[in-house]
Amino acid sequence: MIQINGAIGPATADYITRATKAAESSRLQCLVIQLDTPGGLLDSTKEIVQAFYASPVPVVVYVAPPGANAGSAGCFITMAADVAAMAPNTSIGAAHPVSLGGGMGEEKPDEVMSKKLENFATSYIEAIATKRHRNVEWAISAVRESASITAEKALELKVIEIIAADVPDLLKQLDQREVGSRRLATAGAEVVPVPMLLREKIFQTLWRPEVMFILMLIAVYGIIGELSNPGVILPGVAGSIALILALYMAAVLPLSIAGLALIALAVALFVIDVFAPTHGVLTVGGIVAFFVGSLFLFDKTVPGFRLSLGMIIPATIITAAFFTLVVGAGLRAQLLPVKAGRETMRGKTVPALTSIDAQDGWVRVEGEDWSARSDTPIRAGQTVEIVEVQGLTLKVKPKS
Repeated sequence: MIQINGAIGPATADYITRATKAAESSRLQCLVIQLDTPGGLLDSTKEIVQAFYASPVPVVVYVAPPGANAGSAGCFITMAADVAAMAPNTSIGAAHPVSLGGGMGEEKPDEVMSKKLENFATSYIEAIATKRHRNVEWAISAVRESASITAEKALELKVIEIIAADVPDLLKQLDQREVGSRRLATAGAEVVPVPMLLREKIFQTLWRPEVMFILMLIAVYGIIGELSNPGVILPGVAGSIALILALYMAAVLPLSIAGLALIALAVALFVIDVFAPTHGVLTVGGIVAFFVGSLFLFDKTVPGFRLSLGMIIPATIITAAFFTLVVGAGLRAQLLPVKAGRETMRGKTVPALTSIDAQDGWVRVEGEDWSARSDTPIRAGQTVEIVEVQGLTLKVKPKS
């Protein structure tokens, strides 16, 4: 038995596929998947369905506990199982597709693409229902009309086979049931959990919109912090690592181009405001763009992929403060005039110790005597202005 809670994604597909193989290698009676999901990616759903079809061990999907939901992708997964079961007071349906999988999409996909996606999902769930001898008409309505029903109605419409109060009740009802060429013997059977591997747990934890959002912020803070304060190194390294991880996750999460563009615009406005005398006008615009971009960053039509205001608002405040204080201070410091070294001598007025011509002469700068030359003859004692530092010789001109 395994438990799936939350959005369906690559980590979920890997876990379920491994569980089917573990059940086969251990010669178990069946694999029970306790499911509660708002939906997820259709690419990952297809992997799970293929794993069910390839498994010689019967797969039982049990939508539980009470209050659980097999929405969107969960509807496909439940109907693809050898035996579909639900706990009382659970629901299934609303399987209208919104994304074929990862990658970036428009906030509102064009009608042609939406129609193609709907037709594909309809034919796909129809094939699943036909293979498992379940209600094809309702399966199609779940996609085309986003129909959703309770466990009791699902049993009545022959969408599922069992309503079970808990796992022992489920095993009792599964006992002696014929699945394919196998008769199950599950009465009083020992339930063997198949735990997630460490890498699956880590990836399942990382594969969340909140984590990608944080990684994206770290990438922005780190890289821009390094550019505004060259030589610190640590921010640049941390930002680069976070950027690589964020780009990897962007390949599977349903991002919105509009959201990404607004966040990029916000960063640009923050940086420009450091240089331009706008008195904070661009920073205000950047805050608005960042906040709205964060709201639009993930496609809200994909169940389970939403950023809460509790994360967006603090992130907006921290980002605005970061660019205003940290990056602004670093960039402004680089624009300050040089305060030490030979470059500070240019433009100073000093007395000529001797007469100066194009070949030779001497001046005194802050208590030190320097060799000097001038294109215009200068008398001893005359005030001169330093024009250029050429090695150990100063080029000067008469002070006008």
